[in-house]
Amino acid sequence: MILPIVGYGDPVLRKVGEAITPDYPNLKETIANMYETMYNAYGVGLAAPQVGIAIRLFVIDTTPFSDDEDLPSEEQKDLKGFKKTFINAKIVKEEGEEWSFNEGCLSIPDVREDVYRKPTVTIEYCEEDFVMKTEVFDGLIARVIQHEYDHIEGVLFTDKISSLKKRLIQKKLKNITEGKTFQEYRMKFAAAKKGR
Repeated sequence: MILPIVGYGDPVLRKVGEAITPDYPNLKETIANMYETMYNAYGVGLAAPQVGIAIRLFVIDTTPFSDDEDLPSEEQKDLKGFKKTFINAKIVKEEGEEWSFNEGCLSIPDVREDVYRKPTVTIEYCEEDFVMKTEVFDGLIARVIQHEYDHIEGVLFTDKISSLKKRLIQKKLKNITEGKTFQEYRMKFAAAKKGR
């Protein structure tokens, strides 16, 4: 089932997600719905807070990036078919020299900004089997993980840009909060909740 994506300004996007256990209600269905919602919106990642659920869960499929011919062929191969569910994730370490990449977010439509992040990330997480593992990722895969991980920490990519750039996009952010944006995917806005 395709879920509405929560727009910028909704308090759920600022909550730190709670850890979950294998008996979390309807977990398999929630994960399946999140993938379906992400694909419907042409995203490469989606975190539970973006569908209104403040838990430590996000899903990623970087396949769309694998068509980028500006990337080295090795990275294109890594990106193709990289599909993973992250539950109760904790970033242990971020390493390397920060690099810039133009990021966007399904919860913040029509806003894209250059964000600096470290290229390598070590993360502890489990998948649906709830067996904890530690893995190291780099490049665009690491970046997508860091972006989605920020969501379960209540952080948005717009928090990572300069105050000048924030001022320049302030009107766009206000419009999103008020639901004055149109997307080809379903969204839910903070202003609509207050009006009820």
